[in-house]
Amino acid sequence: MTQLLSQLAQISPWEVLAAALGLAYLLLAARRSLLCWLCAFASTAIYLVLFAQAKLYMQSVLQVYYLAMAVYGYLEWRRGKAESGELLIRSWPLRHHVLVAAAVAGATFVNGWLLARSTDAVAPFLDSFVTWGSVVTTWMVARRLIENWLYWIVVDGLAAYLYFTQNLLPTALLFALYVVLVVRGYAQWRRQLRIQTAAAVA
Repeated sequence: MTQLLSQLAQISPWEVLAAALGLAYLLLAARRSLLCWLCAFASTAIYLVLFAQAKLYMQSVLQVYYLAMAVYGYLEWRRGKAESGELLIRSWPLRHHVLVAAAVAGATFVNGWLLARSTDAVAPFLDSFVTWGSVVTTWMVARRLIENWLYWIVVDGLAAYLYFTQNLLPTALLFALYVVLVVRGYAQWRRQLRIQTAAAVA
C-alpha cells in the first residue's frame, strides 16, 4: 500500500491531462465526431514529451506521427461524409489484413533489434510492436476502416502492459479502459456500416 501511494504521488498532472484527452478522443471517435481529432492532437503533444522522458523512444517518435495523423484524420473525415452528415465507413478484404500483419511483424523485429543493439530503450520489441501496430491502426481510423477497432484490442492491451511496467499508471489505466471501449466502438461502427450498406442496396 505504501508503494502504491508513493507511485500515485509521483503521477504527473500532465500525464493525467493527456490520458483524459486520450479518453475523450476514443469516445468521440466511436461517435464518429470530428472533435476526436482535436483531442488527439492535444493529447499527443503532451505524450511526446512524457514518453521521451520515460525512455520509450519509439513511443515518443510515434507521437510525432500522431500529430500529423490528427490533422490528416480531421481532413479525411470532413471529406468522407454522406449527404446526411454521417461518416461513411469502409471495410478491408482478408488479404489486406494478412499483408499488414506480416509488415508489422517484420518492422517490429527489425526495429526491436536495432533498439536493443544501439540504445538503452526498455522493452525494445514490445515498444516496437506497439509503435508499428499503432501506426497502421491510426491510419485505418483516419481512412474510416471498421477493422481498426479489432486491431486496437491487441495494440491497446499490450500498450497497457508496457506503460504499467514503466510506472506510467494513468496511461496504463487509460489503455486498459481502451480495450473495453474499443469493443463498444466496433459495435457502434458495425451498426452504422449495416445501415450504410442497406441504404446503398435500396
